[in-house]
Parts: sequence; structure tokens; C-alpha cells
Amino acid sequence: MATHEFKPTRYYNTIGSHPPVLRVAPGDTVITTCVDARGLDRSDAQATPPGNPMTGPFYVEGAQPGDTLIFKLEKLRPNRKRGWSAAWLANNVAEPNHVAEMARAGSQAGTRHDPWNWDVDAQAGAAKLNRPGSPLHGFGLELDPMLGCFGVAADEGQAISTATSGTHGGNMDYRGFREGVTVYFPVFAEGALFFLGDGHALQGDGEICGTGIEISMDVQFTLDLIKGQKIEWPRGENDEYIFTVGNARPLDQCVQHASSEMLRWLTTSYGLDTAHASLLMGQTVRYDLGNIFDPAYTMVCKMPKKLLAQAAR
Repeated sequence: MATHEFKPTRYYNTIGSHPPVLRVAPGDTVITTCVDARGLDRSDAQATPPGNPMTGPFYVEGAQPGDTLIFKLEKLRPNRKRGWSAAWLANNVAEPNHVAEMARAGSQAGTRHDPWNWDVDAQAGAAKLNRPGSPLHGFGLELDPMLGCFGVAADEGQAISTATSGTHGGNMDYRGFREGVTVYFPVFAEGALFFLGDGHALQGDGEICGTGIEISMDVQFTLDLIKGQKIEWPRGENDEYIFTVGNARPLDQCVQHASSEMLRWLTTSYGLDTAHASLLMGQTVRYDLGNIFDPAYTMVCKMPKKLLAQAAR
């Protein structure tokens, strides 16, 4: 098991079967960086065109379609002092009358597409709004860094925009994708071809303004494989929960994907039949909202580990 320090020089705005930037063995660790959603690097310089540019892809030796890729996110730290965010609710999360009101107000103020700056102190774990003249100038928030977009090359040789998501992962913008999480992806292409980027110093559920506090990141992660295990949708776990991820629109369809993937997990790995797995889900499941801004919405279905440990006795 080796540790690779990788400095990216090329980024991609699609997740697909692009030439790998680095080959790693299962169990290897990678230390690298990600630019922000507009392609700005740790120096706040334009390193690549905007649009959720991805670092990668990383080729995992031995990965074949039908396997499961394991991604362990070990460190995720903002690496510059300025972050930025949008300040207006997305049209699809507001009532129609508010959409019109926001359009008028934004046009009159000239700020509809104007990024708002944040002073980010990674060591102190805090961000403060830097907007002179705003009543919230200097308002402070606690950091909660997360990855907005990451995943593996999609099926059938597709190159899928980093603006959206699917079975391969992608732009899911789920707050649970933070340090310490382990995420599982279905492998569709030889080598898996793993990408990551779109770091947020902080973001509320749903990414309802279309951004978090966007910022470049230092990242450390480990990639591994489960040979011969075929899953349909991304899965994950942290200290408290196992969870599954559905990406689709309309919202009920991504709920269906996440719920069915949880049912498959419980019946294949926890010794429960469909009736008992359904019973437990019906009484103990939790749902978290991921992205509700992009072309595909994201829903996360969670089950408490402590209850599953009791059920498996």
C-alpha cells in the first residue's frame, strides 16, 4: 500500500472514460488538491475553465465492471483564505411569486449573479461574510467542509457533465460527504476511473442557492475494491449510519432509487429478508436531502448502525 502525492495539471468538466492521470493499487492513498467550482486554485488564480472541474481520473488496478470501488475520505481542508457563494434562492425551491420578486430585486440591485465573498480561516474552522455595506458583513459561521462532486466513469462510455449526477455519483452536493466518510461506487469501466472536486467550506441541505461556500481544497483519500460485488447506486457509511444515494428527477424517483438500494443492501449483507428489512426501514429510516438545484436531485436514505447490529443478532 503506497501513498501518492499528485499535483493536477489537467481538469475535466465531465466524468467519463478520460485518460487516467495516475494509476494506483487497491489500498493506496492519494494526497492531492481540487480547484473550486469556477476553476480557481489555492492561489485564487484561474487554473482551468469553470464548471465544477474535476481532479482525476485515478485508475485503480484490477477494477472491472461489476466490482465496487471503495473511497475513504480521510482529509478535506480548505487551502485558501477566500471562498465565495451565491446569495439568491434557486427558482425551483421558491414559490413562483418569489421567483419573480427575486428577479426584480436582483436586477434592481445589480447583484443577481454577483458572488459574495467569505473570509475563510481553516485553522479556526470559521468563515465570515466579507460584504461591506451588508447588514451581515462580518457574520460568522462554523466550517463543515464537504465534497460536492465526485464519482467514477459512467456506464457505456458516457462522459457525463459535472453539473449533474447519476448511478456513477457526480454532483450530489450532500453534506454527509465530509472527512471520515466511506463511499462505495459501482464500477462501470476498467480501472473505475475516479474523479473528485467541487469543495465547499460549508453548505446547507440541498445547495438551494446553487452553491455552498465554494473553495479549493487539500484532499487525502484511499481507494480500494470489493471484487465481484455489484451495486446499483452509490452507498456510504460513517460512524452512525449506513446510507444509500439516489440521483434523479423528479424527487420521488431519487427517493425510490435510494430506498431500493437500501433494501438491496439489507437483504444481501445483513441477513434480513424483504419483509423484515422493509419493517425496519419503515420505522427507523432517515432521509437527507442532497442537491435539489441541479438537473438530477439527490436523496440519501440512512439506517442507524446500532439498530442494524441488534437486528443481526
